[in-house]
Amino acid sequence: MNIRTIRLAALLVTVASPVLAHSGHEVSGFAHPFTGLDHLLAMIGVGVWASLLAVKRPAAAYLVPASFIAMMLVGAAAGFAGIKLPLTEAVIVASVLILGALIIAAVRLPSAAAMAVVGLFAVFHGYAHAIEAPMNGTGLYILGFVVATALLHAAGLGLGWVARRAVGDLGLRALGGAVMAGGALVLIAN
Repeated sequence: MNIRTIRLAALLVTVASPVLAHSGHEVSGFAHPFTGLDHLLAMIGVGVWASLLAVKRPAAAYLVPASFIAMMLVGAAAGFAGIKLPLTEAVIVASVLILGALIIAAVRLPSAAAMAVVGLFAVFHGYAHAIEAPMNGTGLYILGFVVATALLHAAGLGLGWVARRAVGDLGLRALGGAVMAGGALVLIAN
């Protein structure tokens, strides 16, 4: 890992500390992406795919995860506004399966296209976070799930970089297989 990645991770952990210091439902914003296997796999998958894309387009390492976070906030805003999104859970599970497949197949879309793909999925993830939000403490709840998402993206990027350095694209594809297998498990469990 390079020094910028380590600094970013340290910054995110520092920002997360105040969120974790509050008791009650506000903490669940940070916990929410970690408590659902579908959210966890999708967010790690975004990071792994971004690491694959960054081999040829280094800016993808931050553009793809940033677009996910931005569009996740759009989806959360829709949820908080009372807008109904159909098939939310189906799209979330599909996002895990598709991200896994994109990694397995080593699909290297242009950054803008990859940003659009993850952005579409992110709307539904953000919406799901919002409709499960507590009535009070919404600001801390949002901050919590944004920080958790960024940390999961960073973890995916790190896993992707380590896997690629260790065994090349085969390592990345294996991670994609794990993401896809986890998505299948979620699909079967639902």
